Amino acid sequence: MNAEAKQILITAGGTGGHMFPAEALARDLIGRGYRVALATDVRGKKYEPFADGIPVYVLKSGAAKSGIFSKIKTVLALGIGVLQARKLLDKLKPSVVVGFGGYPSFPAVQAAQKKNIPTIIHESNAILGRANAYLAPKADRIAVAWNSISGLDESDSVRVVITGNPVRPDIAALYNKPYPALEQDGVLRIFIMGGSLGANIFGEILPQVVDNLSSAHKQRLEIVQQCREENIEDVRKAYKEAGIKAELATFFDNVAERLENCHLFIGRSGASTVSEVATAGRPAIFVPYPHHKDQQQKRNADAVFDVGGAWVMTQDGFTVEALLARIETFLQNPEVLFNAAENARACGKPDAARKLGNVVTALASGWDKDANKTFDLTQGRD
Repeated sequence: MNAEAKQILITAGGTGGHMFPAEALARDLIGRGYRVALATDVRGKKYEPFADGIPVYVLKSGAAKSGIFSKIKTVLALGIGVLQARKLLDKLKPSVVVGFGGYPSFPAVQAAQKKNIPTIIHESNAILGRANAYLAPKADRIAVAWNSISGLDESDSVRVVITGNPVRPDIAALYNKPYPALEQDGVLRIFIMGGSLGANIFGEILPQVVDNLSSAHKQRLEIVQQCREENIEDVRKAYKEAGIKAELATFFDNVAERLENCHLFIGRSGASTVSEVATAGRPAIFVPYPHHKDQQQKRNADAVFDVGGAWVMTQDGFTVEALLARIETFLQNPEVLFNAAENARACGKPDAARKLGNVVTALASGWDKDANKTFDLTQGRD
């Protein structure tokens, strides 16, 4: 890598929802000849893609929790993180700092803003997160995944660029691939994921649903499902007793391949998941995580539901009877899934990493000098 190339610092929390988009941007920027480094929390060290020639720096951070002592602890941790970030910025001298939201991204972006280093924040959800909401007023550009976003002050909206949520190259490659052949009486392949640890509710409900199908419909199903370690054997046994062909695992490292082969996705609706499923052009049943105060996962899912590319079921409404009715409808009317697949694809943004890379390039090169004007159309806005 060219030692004289401009340095870009990407900062993201150590969860897939933040790290996968950050990885996609990193690969785009490296392809443009930039030097790239990552600042993250302790969890981010386990993401191997960033170990491939990309320096990784761990900064102290915290997350807002209830209780006065927890809040004080978070403030202190973030304060330490900001001090660490200032030293890191002095060492790296980045041309731009890009934050992907969440409290772990706060120290580096906040320190960069104090030092007048250009900053970009990226919001992957349909609702602006707390950390990004705090950083937004001083961010040079605010990149967003969806055409409509809540929680952003009107005075900051002029600096918004709709880039989409960057997805990994193997996911982006699915955008132009056709929906798998689906015959009237043919196989129906369902891919079920429940987040990084697998949600218990999918392991509880799905086996009961398929057990209530007719013998003819059971023979047509093929299921690939992520399960928790503690209940994977119970779920496997339930599928076997129901006569269903099923492949279960606690983690899948080939999500792109699984999405390419499936006819229907069932899972949570975190921002990265929704973006990847939409980019792949797969219809989905989304069951939003119910315990976020701002219901961010429901807003993400609604963005695809509103164009007819997905069905949204609340966790309380995700019952055996309700899901059984949907699955039977799909088995009897496969064209419903075919049509929903194309609607979902309309929400996909396979070029999101390139568009966000354009925003970074414009700032790093000094071309985007007036943050109070709408970003130039050639640089990435839809």
